[in-house]
Amino acid sequence: MTMKYFFSDQPTLSRFHIHPLGRYLDSYAAHLRDQGYDKNTARVKIRTIARFSPWLKRHGISAMDLNLGHIQDYLSMKVRKGPRLTKEDGAVLRQFAEFLHAKGVIAERIVPPVETTAIQQMVDEYALYLRSERALASGTIAQYESRVSQFLDAHFAHGVVDLSTLRATDVIAFVASAAANLSRKGAKLVTSALRSFLRYARYHDYIDADLAASVPSVANWATVSIPRSLPREQVELVLACVDRRTTIGQRDYAILLLLARLGLRAGEVVSLRLEDIDWRAGCITVHGKGSHLAQMPMPPDVGEAIALYLRNSRPKSSSRAVFLTANGPITGFARAGAISSIVSRALQHAGIETKRKGAHQFRHALAIELLRTGASLPEIAEVLRHRTLQCTTMYAKVDFASLRPLGLPWPGGVQ
Repeated sequence: MTMKYFFSDQPTLSRFHIHPLGRYLDSYAAHLRDQGYDKNTARVKIRTIARFSPWLKRHGISAMDLNLGHIQDYLSMKVRKGPRLTKEDGAVLRQFAEFLHAKGVIAERIVPPVETTAIQQMVDEYALYLRSERALASGTIAQYESRVSQFLDAHFAHGVVDLSTLRATDVIAFVASAAANLSRKGAKLVTSALRSFLRYARYHDYIDADLAASVPSVANWATVSIPRSLPREQVELVLACVDRRTTIGQRDYAILLLLARLGLRAGEVVSLRLEDIDWRAGCITVHGKGSHLAQMPMPPDVGEAIALYLRNSRPKSSSRAVFLTANGPITGFARAGAISSIVSRALQHAGIETKRKGAHQFRHALAIELLRTGASLPEIAEVLRHRTLQCTTMYAKVDFASLRPLGLPWPGGVQ
């Protein structure tokens, strides 16, 4: 009985099982354990359900008849003894109800009502269009949704969403305001999303004018700035400061090595699956941009770090993701931002102060190191999996020491 994993005393176990929900607590406890919840968190959840179960019995409500109204009535009652009921109690009970629905105990799903605003409805319809008509990647759709939501909030936060009232000056003013605090890449994302949405709006006759044409352009010089990266010695310091005696440390060390040795993007680390590692051939299949697949050789230290994590520290889970969250529910990382958070913590632990805390600076560091050791731009492009050589040319101006001998002497000698 899995409940004994969380509760050792028999009186408590007996008390939990005598009410309407008691017969399902063993399987739910097993579910929590499989999801990787720690004992304290699981105990809180089970106690919350056990506290709710007698209330159902007093009101003659069986587990099969449970609905959202019952949960809301329970949460709204005044408690004479014990701690008062909170939103967290409601979240636990709804989670348990979803578990019962998945088991077939409850016929209909129990989910809290979500009020959809007019702006959210417009954004949802636009996202459906991007998915079904434009076949964009889910990551791109999410980024476009975010920018379009900001645009609509700026103009219709306190009224009806009427796109016909928009003017070119509104579009230009929003872009100018939004781009002021963004990098060139971020500003281009805003303008791309806005053009896409305004074309969609005209296609559906929400607007008459071609407002997409009024979206300002963002300058896009290929080598406008030197890529910011960590010096090689700082990369090695970050790796050396990871505490590999802990389970989280072993996971983070393997992730940081993938960034530093192979130049993987944060999203590529998140997308890595167990079947992507070919241990016999010593290769890793990388899921790059645009669903592009690339096989890369696995350096010995990278392979050793991943193997150590998989053997000793990776939690038990049905997920096929290589790297999993440390706390329940145990799953693969939901987004690339989790990798950047790991990098930020590692930099802080190593005592390194940088303006940028993201994972991409390891990728830049690898490219610059390859350039300085004599690799050609095509070779660097192959390692970084760039689609075109133009993406790699920004590194050409980094190695000033190699470029200096190529300069012609000033006519007439030193001035």
